[in-house]
Amino acid sequence: MISKVDHAPLRDTFGRTVTYLRLSVTDRCDLRCTYCMAEKMEFLPKNELLTLEELQCLAEAFISRGVRKIRITGGEPLVRKDILSLFEQLGRHIGRGLDELTLTTNGTQLDRHADALARAGVKRVNISLDTLDRSRFLEITRRDELGRVLSGIEAAVDATLKVKINTVGLKHQNADEIPGIIGWAHSKGHDVSLIEVMPLGETGEDRFDQYLPLDTVRHQLEQRWTLEPEAGHDPLAGPSRYFRVAETGGRLGFITPLTNNFCAQCNRVRVTCTGRIYQCLGQNNYLDLRSAIRESPDPMQALNTALDVALRAKPERHDFAIRAPQEAPALSRHMSVTGG
Repeated sequence: MISKVDHAPLRDTFGRTVTYLRLSVTDRCDLRCTYCMAEKMEFLPKNELLTLEELQCLAEAFISRGVRKIRITGGEPLVRKDILSLFEQLGRHIGRGLDELTLTTNGTQLDRHADALARAGVKRVNISLDTLDRSRFLEITRRDELGRVLSGIEAAVDATLKVKINTVGLKHQNADEIPGIIGWAHSKGHDVSLIEVMPLGETGEDRFDQYLPLDTVRHQLEQRWTLEPEAGHDPLAGPSRYFRVAETGGRLGFITPLTNNFCAQCNRVRVTCTGRIYQCLGQNNYLDLRSAIRESPDPMQALNTALDVALRAKPERHDFAIRAPQEAPALSRHMSVTGG
């Protein structure tokens, strides 16, 4: 059992220390959100994915280097067979090097798994929800599953999991609904983070047309409510910049990679379900950790060496840009592979 930082902390050349790992466990998903993947998505062969044992080994290497928070992502993590065993194994590190184990999910599987996640040590979950309207949900996700997501949210609450709602702002599909989503979530005690469309992968949709700048949304919300900035910055928090909405009493975050990048305080890296570490979501540079695990007689030592190399290559900032319709997406890989 890891009880302390066994090696030097993961610090990049700009003085930022990585304490937060976003670990994708699958590229598969049971929804087909128009801003995330194509309707007829070609998923990776299963032998290219890290096994659950390899994912555990990798996560433990990060914990030994001072990572205090791990978020399991996908795809949809809960569609992976036996994924709860990984939560159970990593949950044993909570309080012994790891402060928090959490999850980003679309909510469709939570009614079956919420209790087990809570028993494994998960305290909070982020649930993606871009509309409360059934017909819009079908349009955005290409699946008629809003009822299951809402049931999943209720199951999470019943399991005493703290829920945060993640809503991607879409200019023509939910811009008018954002205040209603915030009001609904706050009435139930849920935080909300609004997210700008990120230009990753070919989805068959026009992201230039989908893009909704959140500085515009924030200005509109300030005509309705009083947004009070939260003081300080939680070192375990993600890229959201939070406000307290005086009229609802709830918490509202903005994730703005395009209108207001959050790179200066970046404390995280992403590892894909295939074992690639992307030091920055908005750039293509990566290092293959799968070979360190599979080909070395001492996987932990090989991982530590690879992590040192990766952190030296972490860039100062991302290169995100929304491109015109005739141009290719800024990054060719899909968000479902990289992990949300």
